[in-house]
Amino acid sequence: MDYLTTIKSFLYFIFAGLFEIGGGYLIWLWLREGRPISYGVAGGIILFLYGVVPTLQPSNFGRVYAAYGGVFIVLSIIWGWKIDKVTPDRFDLIGGLVALIGVCIIMYWPRPQ
Repeated sequence: MDYLTTIKSFLYFIFAGLFEIGGGYLIWLWLREGRPISYGVAGGIILFLYGVVPTLQPSNFGRVYAAYGGVFIVLSIIWGWKIDKVTPDRFDLIGGLVALIGVCIIMYWPRPQ
């Protein structure tokens, strides 16, 4: 995989993660915090976009979703820190790093063609 494709792939992961977490968060606010239904509708639309973005990845479904799990872990830690004000501890950071290493191996490690 060339450099530009790798950068685009990583950006797709970030967008997918933000759409999934953001959409889920809006639905959470609607159902758990009593916000207006517009939060739920917006969350549903954003979750739909989450379903579309991974199709842009340059790999097969199983590999993309396996690697995405690691990106989701890291983005969730960041979301909790910045949005919910829960500071990650060293175990969160170590776990996130291990997950990102897994992402790099699954998606970007050179394979024979």
